Amino acid sequence: MDSCYHALGFKEPPFRITPDADFFFPQPQYLTAIGHLRYGMLTGSFSVITGEVGLGKTLLCRYLMRNLPDDVRTAFVFNPQQNFLEIIKSVYHDLSRESTDSNSVADVQTLLYEKLIEINGTGKRVALLIDEAHRLSPEVLEGVRLLSNLETDKRKLMALLLVGQSELEHTLKSHDMRALRERISVWHRLQPFSRAVTFDYIRHRLNCARVKGNFGLTLPALQAVHWYSNGVPRRINLICDRAMLMAFVDQRPQVSLGMVRTAAAEVQGWDA
Repeated sequence: MDSCYHALGFKEPPFRITPDADFFFPQPQYLTAIGHLRYGMLTGSFSVITGEVGLGKTLLCRYLMRNLPDDVRTAFVFNPQQNFLEIIKSVYHDLSRESTDSNSVADVQTLLYEKLIEINGTGKRVALLIDEAHRLSPEVLEGVRLLSNLETDKRKLMALLLVGQSELEHTLKSHDMRALRERISVWHRLQPFSRAVTFDYIRHRLNCARVKGNFGLTLPALQAVHWYSNGVPRRINLICDRAMLMAFVDQRPQVSLGMVRTAAAEVQGWDA
């Protein structure tokens, strides 16, 4: 399959939907989100980033993990469908590179606290980043809140960063979550791309993968991609990838409006 992209002048598919940090798109709202997460890391704050499906939240997490501040160590939970004991065991392992067989939450919390004190003594900060946080149960969220109590007289021992879909907002706004909600210092919501940003995003992806030539999309095709995708990056990728394959099959030098219409219909079953 990659041979068709090579024929079009690309070293790899420009529109894969995997969260590849090499394709990170530095547009303002993403840079703002990254700034908020870094602020949370450096201050020990509780930060929340939310957004609908397909807006690039996991890519943000991967990019952040690749570009950490020098004095920050992280634990990354990418499978939040665990109980609280399993999560704190995972966090302890990430920070210590050691495992524990204890099945006592209190014992593991003690081990984690001791490790955090040790890291704090070296002048480094610790951040726990949880992706797909909307999948956390209320019981686990309450446990996460209690982790924010780990502190010295001077500062919090661990920043907590939650990234998830809009369901996380609904959970956090519930009456039972008010104690957790009051601790959130930064709350940022991602939005779909505008038409202009969609155009820039598509060109950015093409240029990241391009090695030769000037293959691209016509202006009407770009406009149609935004229309059918509603500015959601994952949908943009799916439509553009399918349309590129059509251009390859038809031996065309660019993606046309008709190709985008057909791609949208085939990818999502829309009435294109």
